[in-house]
Amino acid sequence: MSRVELLVPANSLEVLKVAVIYGADAVYIGGEAYGLRAGAKNFTMEEMAEGIAYAHAHGVKVYVTANIIAHNYDLDGVRAYLRELSEMRPERPDALIIADPAVFTIAGEVCPGIDRHISTQANNTNYGTFLFWHSLGAKRVVSARELTLAEIREIRRHIPDDLEIETFVHGAMCISYSGRCLLSNYFTGRDANHGACTHPCRWKYAVEEETRPGEYFPVYENERGTFIFNSKDLCMVGHIPDLMEAGIDSFKIEGRMKTALYVATVARTYRKAIDDYEQSPQRYEERMPWYMEQITACTYRQYSTGFFYGKPSEETQIYDNSTYERGYTYLGLVGPKNEKGRYRIEQRNKFSVGDEIEVMKPDGRDLAVKVYAMEDEEGRPMESCPHPQQIFYVDLGVELSEYDILRRKENDT
Repeated sequence: MSRVELLVPANSLEVLKVAVIYGADAVYIGGEAYGLRAGAKNFTMEEMAEGIAYAHAHGVKVYVTANIIAHNYDLDGVRAYLRELSEMRPERPDALIIADPAVFTIAGEVCPGIDRHISTQANNTNYGTFLFWHSLGAKRVVSARELTLAEIREIRRHIPDDLEIETFVHGAMCISYSGRCLLSNYFTGRDANHGACTHPCRWKYAVEEETRPGEYFPVYENERGTFIFNSKDLCMVGHIPDLMEAGIDSFKIEGRMKTALYVATVARTYRKAIDDYEQSPQRYEERMPWYMEQITACTYRQYSTGFFYGKPSEETQIYDNSTYERGYTYLGLVGPKNEKGRYRIEQRNKFSVGDEIEVMKPDGRDLAVKVYAMEDEEGRPMESCPHPQQIFYVDLGVELSEYDILRRKENDT
């Protein structure tokens, strides 16, 4: 069995490095244009070049999204952008993720040395579509999220071995078919197919009767209202054998809007699950409680298996709220040690001297620690950090490593 790829998202250079350290085989990122996550921080060309060099130094690939549904006015800019990616130095992206045929054609012209992957946004639901894209030069096709495992197995049987299948195995699901949504554009003028989705599927809705404009009637699932489009998140960490057997080459994690804590948690959990199963199916089964404990430690909207085992039931929707489950709060990422032996932290959420928190390590360990001391960049003692994203130094009484993550159980706050 060939090694399956674990493909992890990143929305910044910091998160890319976290993804690499916590087990990704490949990372997908967006530039400042032509991707479907305009709300993410995304990468400048300089950050992208640095991130690619860092990933390659660790044996990890980087794919860049250019998966908008393009209009006429996009095409000249797409050509210039892709040419800039092609000329990137010292190293270029390993692949481009593309949905639009025009963008695919332009990429073939100006980036002949960069692989082209077909985005799930292209609605890839049958082996004929996979073969079509392969005939045009695609290296990989991302399967539509609406496919069952049986359908993916059938696609694998009908396509060449050198055409790779990439499949989402974890993260947010969409009410619209393969993400092609018009709700955001209709309600707010922000086009989901140009990367500016406002996620109206998560909003609370009511009914308006035709002859009574302005008078809203609640549709109750509970006293808070109804959330009729709001889907649960996908989680397949408990079904790695079925995914492997289906012939999927790349397990894709959704989440280019997520924090470093989320990316680290999901990457580490799936890395351990994949490795355990490849080494010993029995070990994988024995470790299942650990995977489930870890995967529920990050923010999520309850979990389901999506379409993989057939048409989703009502259990894949969340009708009574639009909120996340939150297991842990992200406190900060560990940086270098100073001359006093204290570690640099850029705070993400507040914590104080005397607090009991956790250190999350890439190797799977979670250390319970106490905050013994904090000091600012000038070395002055602090009881807590008053400003978001402030830099300070911390003593937790244990040896730390760069890219360890500090977190706190939500019920401890």
